[in-house]
Amino acid sequence: MPTVLRVRGYRFYFFAEEGSEPPHVHVDKGSGTLKLWLVDLSMAYHEGLKAADIRAIVDIARENRALLIEAWNEFERRKN
Repeated sequence: MPTVLRVRGYRFYFFAEEGSEPPHVHVDKGSGTLKLWLVDLSMAYHEGLKAADIRAIVDIARENRALLIEAWNEFERRKN
């Protein structure tokens, strides 16, 4: 589970074995977790996060989308 980005206590990372899903990132803070699709920044799921945390995560992902997508593509290349 490589960590791609750490910002304000949020950890953005990928899982290695998720099949052929579209680009996405997992984000944890404390006991909360969220899965975010990178193409449209919509959530696949979230648990244990407040609305303010969710907004912050989406804002951080928006600001760093190019970096996250580049990291996703590199991660996928290395897996194959």
